[in-house]
Amino acid sequence: MKTLVIAEKPSVSRNIATVLGCRKKKNGYLEGDRHIVTWAVGHLATLKMPEEYDPSFKKWKMEDLPIVPEKMLLKPVQQTQDQYEIVKKLMTASEVDEIICATDAGREGELIFRYIYSLTGCKKPVQRLWISSLTDAAIRQGFAKLKPGSSFDKLYDAARCRSEADWLVGLNATRAFTVQHGTILSVGRVQTPTLALLVSREKDIQNFEPRDYWEVRAEYAEEFWGKWKGDGDGRTFNKDSAEAVQKKVDGKTGIVQEVKQEDKKERPPLLYDLTELQRDGNKKFGYAAQRVLDLAQRLYEKKLITYPRTNSRYLSKDINTLEIVSQLRGYAEYTDRIKQTGWTLQSRNINDKRITDHHAIIPTGEPGKLAGDEAKVFDLVVKRFLCGFYPDHLFKVTTITAEIEQEPFISKGKVVKQQGWKELYAAETPPGGAKTQKPGQEQEQESGQEQEQQSLPDLKKGDLVTVQDVKLQQKQTKPPARYTDASILSAMENAGKLVEDEELRERMKENGLGTPATRASIIERLLNVGYVERKGKALIPTAKGMALLEMMPETLKSPELTGTWEKKLYDIEKGKMKPEQYINEIKSYTSEIVRLAGKSKSKAMAPGNMQAVGQCPVCKEAVIENKKGFGCSAWKKSGCKFFIGKIAGKKLSKKQAVDLLEQGQTKIIKGFTSKKGKKFEAALKIASGKIEFVFEPKKKEKQE
Repeated sequence: MKTLVIAEKPSVSRNIATVLGCRKKKNGYLEGDRHIVTWAVGHLATLKMPEEYDPSFKKWKMEDLPIVPEKMLLKPVQQTQDQYEIVKKLMTASEVDEIICATDAGREGELIFRYIYSLTGCKKPVQRLWISSLTDAAIRQGFAKLKPGSSFDKLYDAARCRSEADWLVGLNATRAFTVQHGTILSVGRVQTPTLALLVSREKDIQNFEPRDYWEVRAEYAEEFWGKWKGDGDGRTFNKDSAEAVQKKVDGKTGIVQEVKQEDKKERPPLLYDLTELQRDGNKKFGYAAQRVLDLAQRLYEKKLITYPRTNSRYLSKDINTLEIVSQLRGYAEYTDRIKQTGWTLQSRNINDKRITDHHAIIPTGEPGKLAGDEAKVFDLVVKRFLCGFYPDHLFKVTTITAEIEQEPFISKGKVVKQQGWKELYAAETPPGGAKTQKPGQEQEQESGQEQEQQSLPDLKKGDLVTVQDVKLQQKQTKPPARYTDASILSAMENAGKLVEDEELRERMKENGLGTPATRASIIERLLNVGYVERKGKALIPTAKGMALLEMMPETLKSPELTGTWEKKLYDIEKGKMKPEQYINEIKSYTSEIVRLAGKSKSKAMAPGNMQAVGQCPVCKEAVIENKKGFGCSAWKKSGCKFFIGKIAGKKLSKKQAVDLLEQGQTKIIKGFTSKKGKKFEAALKIASGKIEFVFEPKKKEKQE
């Protein structure tokens, strides 16, 4: 008899198979004397769609909503059904008497396995492999400490409830708002409140009215400078006042009223969790959050870092951190210093109570010939780990206040006394946690940083300073910065801070919008459905995204309710709430959303206003642009199927679509591809509601 091990990906399976001695390569699995190792390819099973419960649900109708199956049913994922059949055959094979779940050690990994186990009807005993690293040693240790699969039933309950809640809310809300407004509108339990954050920021930017302000800067003969205190923050909105001060102090002598010196320290940042790693990857390299996650997952599968989908920034006491340091031979410049000085990881990084399923992300091995984007993310992880061994960054801030003609001028300087952990980032800006900006907060041109960096003379109270020159600088307040992947991740993580109810805000400290493992996919979803576009690093809501939020009920776009759902999922995972209670609440909420959708109105979302490109040649309704092309806005209400998608491999531009609809024919368009792969050019025309090619003389033969 043999034990079947099911991993989440082929690459992970190969690592496990090597340790277990499974060397025989078969179709879809690896086999040894005692074990068979196979794999999923992400999800092999998923929830059935409405029309698979009842064919009448294929046509979207408001009267059918909400669609709430008595029992949620599963089906194989079509794209990976071949691998599902292989896994099913192995799970039901007579020679297999036990199964080990070796999918990723988290909520989603548990769901992947349990859905497969349930759909196949398997009843064989299950044990769980729970590891945070794919090194051979970690895998061996994990197999030595297998746990009964039933120990993770509550984790599965939370995963299943999340999956079913997203189906119920997302599918019903999407259908309800789409039918009500005649255009595809994707709505989600987490994506909609995330979009609300982006839209709120965009409105703050659009409504922002810049104000001019002035700064007065005095250049001293003693080779430093000071800035007039102004209205208290180093500036004034009164130009006359600034000009008066400029004239008043020019060429005058001032007296030092105060010299204040403060010793300060900056401790090394805590280790990475996924969100913090994604933030730094975006700020430093411009990577999207999903890109950072994908790179980290690849590093994990190459045994170079620990499990990336973690929300902890701490390590447990039993991890031999100095052993990891000794393995990082490519970082000898730093690791040798750690060994020579006898430094150990600062104790603030060790906290067993702050670890849930996984500890912080740390390196596990030497990368060898690692290059490109993977090398950059690995370098982030290594340096963040190593800087925890280094001492604090120590510096002294000196503030000199001089009075010139009864006007206070302030100078600041910074002197580094000990680089400490910042030595690892000597040639770069140390990555660190992103700070969220309150909506409507003005972003100023920063001069404080420049001021602190100047070198100050050794002065004391009563010393004189001579003004050689006075500069009047006109500046302007700036609107809040647009969200980037880094800052929207912070906003999602800290969504509880936006909640007014004090008790709920306290409960949401550990639960924002989504989870570390899902936030990147939520951002990508908003981009894919056309609610948001990325320009450089900035995430900007589109007209469609802005219009959608206009009609959304407050409950669906509020981080308060969504954060509460996430908190309840966590409670299910910890056995503090029954899954049935959660699903019943979600069902009631879904019914309310459908009711509100039926009442919603939006001028901006009217077909004539939503990116209309022309009139449908079939039913005379508006044709609107979406991600896949140009389609009739009445397709859900009347069933009109007119659509302009890719034609012979080419997607039309908006202008070409407008020409086709308004004039009935386009000019010659290049870039079509025949079925045999040959390029050709032709015009397009509409005849009886259908699109046809129009060839120039002697070019018709180019289409095959």
